[in-house]
Amino acid sequence: MIVIFGAGAIGGFIAGALARSGAEAGVVARGAHLAAIRKNGLQIESVLGNFEARIPAAADLREFDDPRYVLLTFKSHQWDGALPQFDKAVRSGAIFVTLQNGLPFWYSQDRALESVDPGGRIRAAIPYEQVIGGVVHTSGMLPAPGHVKQSGNTLYPIGELDGSETQRIMQLSKIFEDAGLHAPVERDIRRLVWRKLLGNLALNPVSALTRATVGAMLHDPPTRAVLREIVEEGLAVARAAGVEIGVTAEERLDTAMHIADVKTSTLQDLEAGKPLELEPICGATIEIARQYGVPVPHIETVYALTQLLAR
Repeated sequence: MIVIFGAGAIGGFIAGALARSGAEAGVVARGAHLAAIRKNGLQIESVLGNFEARIPAAADLREFDDPRYVLLTFKSHQWDGALPQFDKAVRSGAIFVTLQNGLPFWYSQDRALESVDPGGRIRAAIPYEQVIGGVVHTSGMLPAPGHVKQSGNTLYPIGELDGSETQRIMQLSKIFEDAGLHAPVERDIRRLVWRKLLGNLALNPVSALTRATVGAMLHDPPTRAVLREIVEEGLAVARAAGVEIGVTAEERLDTAMHIADVKTSTLQDLEAGKPLELEPICGATIEIARQYGVPVPHIETVYALTQLLAR
């Protein structure tokens, strides 16, 4: 069984696609969204078509017996509430697949990122060998409880943290492919995490500060210049950390044009009065920049301003 922990816009779409394909899947959700899924299923609008997916839904991961995979699609500020639910699944040998924004808790095997995992609590709770890394290249929103509207593509690259091709990751890739989702197995998942991070690093905080869609930011020359500086700084941090991403700042910004009409998840959270997901995106980048002595003035500026906005 696959359990999607966090059935919001991203997790809800994945869950619906898996359920429609016949995969044994369930979701962990909360509040009115959980109630709507239990009553009417997930109502999906997507590039795969519009459909309804009936799927088991629970408020707690422990309500599911021995899931094979647990897909983590919740926001970073929800770790405190999520972590106590993981003990049972960890003991049963579940594989945890991180499909979250920013740098993940497993990024370094040697030390915890304090901005993402203060005190190393997550690393202590989830064994390194029970983790698969993943990256999300799709967008979406929740127009109403139980209703997911997806946009963008359906690309979800996944990778073992040591770069190996295991039976478990090949099986997960096939499950995704059977559901119409593209999940190529990647040898260097950290490089792809950084590549996705560069877009979030520039677009997400600036969108919250300006209330602008992706396209509006990219088509405004002064704003695009700021975004380009942020991406350049992110590239410098990645290089210092030993990761060569293989794109220029302009190329990375151009790849975001396919979601030009989209509001970033950070802007959506701001408008909904929810906490903003800043630490794994901005905080973690700044933490690594300071570790290697890389100046990141533009990233620090938008981080400070967005933190004040969040408060």
